[in-house]
Amino acid sequence: MGAIVALRSAETWVTYVDNLLKHQAMQKSLKRNNNSRVSGIKLNSVDAEKEKKESQKTFVELLPPEVTFKIFSQLDIRSLCRASITCRSWNYTVRNSDSLWKPHCLTLRAVCQREVDDDLESGYSWRVILLRNYQKSKVKHEWLSGRYSNICSPLSLPEKIMYPMDVDTWGEILEAELER
Repeated sequence: MGAIVALRSAETWVTYVDNLLKHQAMQKSLKRNNNSRVSGIKLNSVDAEKEKKESQKTFVELLPPEVTFKIFSQLDIRSLCRASITCRSWNYTVRNSDSLWKPHCLTLRAVCQREVDDDLESGYSWRVILLRNYQKSKVKHEWLSGRYSNICSPLSLPEKIMYPMDVDTWGEILEAELER
């Protein structure tokens, strides 16, 4: 419950800061337009286009990188992925801030330690490690927790959440089943 409140708070904060910065940029633009009229003629189209672009900047482009990192670091995996498809500047920031993905990978490592460690040794980024192992960790967790211990036939397995796993992972699952 606390994570949901923190997530909503972070999303609200991101939206609030973004709207505030857009409002401030629009106020500056309006002030400049009023001051730059010469004999009732507006600025030329190049200046108008420049002002339009400035007023469309998001908080990612306007705030220091440390602040944007702090905001994005409050998001869970799903929200971080959603933020990355919001606009180009957010996508660039989220994709290239590998340390945003590290805490999520370390959480996932509790279930897929071998897989995450192997990917780290292979030199993958935290974001790529998460992408490679997220679904696997969910399915592996279900198997290891005994959710499928009493399956009578392959038809009883839910198709939607299955994920191809390697031999070592199946070995871990079978050892867990034998210990039950």
